[in-house]
Amino acid sequence: MLILSRKIDEKIKIGDNITITLIDVHGDQVKIGVEAPKDVKVFRQEVFDAIQNENKAAVVQTEQSGNEKAINAVSALSKLLKK
Repeated sequence: MLILSRKIDEKIKIGDNITITLIDVHGDQVKIGVEAPKDVKVFRQEVFDAIQNENKAAVVQTEQSGNEKAINAVSALSKLLKK
């Protein structure tokens, strides 16, 4: 991890097209500005974690739904074969 010290209005460059600007420091809270292209997604960590958890839950739900559909299809086929 790179650790940098910055004063208000000083910037940090990431690559050619991302700029981080220190906006304000008030007590233990720091405000930063992020300039990045629209195709670069920028999230607070807790929001990113929530999105990841929702995505994982959706995958599990989809898999369970797919399994239920497969079981129902096999059951229906089995009933047809018994006739």
